[in-house]
Order: sequence, then C-alpha cells, then structure tokens
Amino acid sequence: MAVYDRWHTVKPRTDEQSKPVPPCREHKQFPSVDHGKGDRWQVRWRDETGKQRKSNFAKKAGKDPNTCADAFDAKIRASLDAGTYVDPARGKVLLEDFAKRWRSGLTGDPNTLWNVDKRLAHIIDVQPRPGQGKSRRPTGDPSVIAKQPMSVLAMRPSLVQQWIKSLERKGLSPGYIKRIVDTLSTIFIAAMEDGLVDRNPTKASSVKPPRVPKKKVVPWTLDQVESAAEALGKDAAMVYLGVGVGLRQGEIFGLAVDDIDLLGNRIIHVRRQVRLVSKRLVFSLPKGDKERDIPLPNSLGLRLSAHIAAHQPVEITLPWKTPDGPPHTARLLFARPSGQPHHGGVFNYVWQRVRRAVGVPETPENGMHVLRHTAASAWLAAGVDIRTVAEYLGHADPGFTLRTYAHLLPDAADRARTAMDAFFALEGKIENASALHVPSELGR
Repeated sequence: MAVYDRWHTVKPRTDEQSKPVPPCREHKQFPSVDHGKGDRWQVRWRDETGKQRKSNFAKKAGKDPNTCADAFDAKIRASLDAGTYVDPARGKVLLEDFAKRWRSGLTGDPNTLWNVDKRLAHIIDVQPRPGQGKSRRPTGDPSVIAKQPMSVLAMRPSLVQQWIKSLERKGLSPGYIKRIVDTLSTIFIAAMEDGLVDRNPTKASSVKPPRVPKKKVVPWTLDQVESAAEALGKDAAMVYLGVGVGLRQGEIFGLAVDDIDLLGNRIIHVRRQVRLVSKRLVFSLPKGDKERDIPLPNSLGLRLSAHIAAHQPVEITLPWKTPDGPPHTARLLFARPSGQPHHGGVFNYVWQRVRRAVGVPETPENGMHVLRHTAASAWLAAGVDIRTVAEYLGHADPGFTLRTYAHLLPDAADRARTAMDAFFALEGKIENASALHVPSELGR
C-alpha cells in the first residue's frame, strides 16, 4: 500500500512532440499527464482476494479517512491486518436498495412480515404489494436517509439522528420509534455481515431515540378478576384462563377441550392460537412457534369443567398458519354465535364493556393482556422462579420476564428474614421466645 501523487512524476517526461515538459510552477515537480485532473492523491492497495484497488483524495495529510489520503491509507492497512476489511466501493450502495434486497430475503410469519413492512415504510419508500392499491408510506416528510449510501450513513450518525427527529415530527410514539430504529439496526447488521460497512450508526453514542416511558405492570385484584368474569357472562372462563394459566388472547380463543387434562397430569397443553392473516382467520402455533404445557390448578379445573358442562365445545375448521394452508379442526371452548371463533379485532370491543364493569381506565394497560400480568404476579408472589414463569408465559427470554415483572418479586429483605426465621426454628433455637424485646436505647 502507498499514497501516490497523480499529478507529478519522479522523472521528467516529454510531450507529444517529444519536447521536455517543464516542471510545474506551483509544486516545482514534473507534471504527469493527469496534472490538474481530478483529485491529486491516490491510495492503492490489494484487497483480501489480492485484487488491486485504488481511491483518490484531494488532500494528503489529515485525520479524516473520508477526505485525507494518509488517514484512509492507515485505515485500510489496519483493517486488512485485523481481518475487518470492507471494500469502500460496496458501501456506495444506497440504503433503499440494500433494504429492499434485505426485505426480499426475509421469511416467516405473514403478520410478522407485515409489521416489518410497516416499519420499513418509515425508512424507505415501500411500494404497494399486488392488489394492495396504495403504498404503506405514512403521512409526513419522505425519509431523509433512504437515498444515502450505506457508507455515508455508517460514517455520519448525525444523519440517522436527523431521521429520528423526523419520525418524532410525524407524531409517532417513542416505543414505535424505537422499534423502527431497531429495524434499521438489523439492516445495518446484515450490511456489516455482507462486508458493505464496518459499523452500525444506530449504535453510535450520538444517536439517541426518544426515551420510552417505563410503565410498571399493575396486575388486577381478585375482586377485579371476578367483576371481569361476571361481565363476560357465559364466556367468564376466558378470564379465569388468562389469570389461572397466563394464556394470551389468541391462545384462549384457540383452546380446545382436547387440550385440557383434567384428571391425569392436570395440564393445559397450549397448542394453537387464532389469528387474522390477510383478513382471514387461521389457526397457528402459539407465539414463537412453540407449544407449551402449564400446570392446571384445581380452582381453574373446576371452573373449566363447569363451563364445558354448560356450553358444549364447538368443532371449527380453519386453515393452518396461512389462508391457503391445510385445514385444521379443533373443538373449541369458545365461539361466537355465528359458530366462528373469536378474534381480537371484534373481541376488543367486548373488552371495553369488561373494563367499564371492572372500573379501570380504558387504556392499553388494561387490555386483555392484563390477565397474563395477573397470573405472573401470582406465581412470583408464591415463589415460582423467573425461569419457570417465563416458560409458563411462553417467553423465549427469561430476561424479558425479569425486566417486566421484577417489581412484583417478593422483597429480598423479607425473603431473607423468612429464610433465617425458618433456619432458627428448624434448629429449635427460638422455640421458647414469646415476644421481641427491644432495648430502650435501640428503640429510639
């Protein structure tokens, strides 16, 4: 590797008439055929495959590798030595072009991909899908980063911060902005793995999405649970399933009588959920594509057996996972008067009536999901460990469970006192103690 002066040569040369070319008056050196054309300084190197590369710069000395040849030369040398070399030419691809290629390679659940598209519409211009009729680009200014080269965004996090401010001007919530920024971060991680860029600008210290207000989960009391069950009438067992075993809304709607083991191991098998995909109801695996088993308490078992005796299960057939998927039949515990299963788009209006009956604010925090929070709080209060609670709730990461419910854990000091009291009681050391005596000087 080296830095070359494109405008000058070491030895004198002759022109087309074989006459000696005089030295350059400004630099006092022999001019080359490229004298005065383009940037003066050129860095040449061989990449990891041995291919010759080069890049031109207007300045030689300086600390900025984007504008100064010496700094760029040092950066390329260091990256080749460290095995982190990134071809500068690759980084010239626009964010919009790379993001579209990245999106075209994604696979997975249709609803998950639909949510990716909604977030991507804030990053680049997402074209409408066949039959959709309009773009998913939200109202507001066009993205300020879509037409930028990946390498420029990687080196200038301030552009990403300006884009984040534009999301705030659209009136998006801090939580949703964070999810959009996370999507951009995932795109840059893919670009790093492809060797397009060597850094992720969303991780720069100067890039700061709006702070997401931390709201502590507030579980319902037993009286509130009973009020909700009463408000649901014949479907009261839905509330008890949410609180008793922590099922999600779609899992409650998809629970079949064959999933309940009342007499044997007393287990509820969570095998399916009801979802809306492309405006069609389908059955699919629970969130995370993973089935799970949850212990069935006697109190819930009695309520479920009473519900089954009073309301016969309804046999329902839906496509599996996608509207064109294979048919799947289950005898569901709950169904609408039409014989179709419940789904959130309609049932959430019913839940508004439930919140009014309970007397809680009609906010997202008091949606049907609060029943799962109540289940988690009851398990934790009883001493069930975080990992087990995460397994029952279907959380892939116990750390998420801990972050969500840490404030509901029994106080550590109280647990320590109880443990020592149990220890001394076991040893028979305090069996004769009848009252706690506090010396007067310690009681002040």
